Amino acid sequence: MENFSKVRVAQDERTELHDKLSLTGAEISMNYLPAGANVPFIHSHKNNEEIYAVLEGKGKVIIDGEEVELAAGDWIRISPAGKRQFFAAEDSAIRFVCIQVKENSLEGYTMDDAVVQN
Repeated sequence: MENFSKVRVAQDERTELHDKLSLTGAEISMNYLPAGANVPFIHSHKNNEEIYAVLEGKGKVIIDGEEVELAAGDWIRISPAGKRQFFAAEDSAIRFVCIQVKENSLEGYTMDDAVVQN
């Protein structure tokens, strides 16, 4: 296991994977809000953008006062300065993953960063 980490995540309300996977370039969290619930605070970041993937259910996020509807299959990126708060729909829970990375830090991706082994 020198070159990888693996963990099974319980279906908790929130699980942060930074320590569990020894992450060095990102923070990832698994999140669950029951129907009618919300994250109890508005937040933004100093340096990190966040990428959210809605895995199940529906709800909304309010970003800088703008309401954005969310449903399973949606992905959304929010700039560090964006003030955000997440809500589950009144009739549906929502489960989503959040990937947090430093804005403008990606130097290569996919095939630009890959080293093909023969």
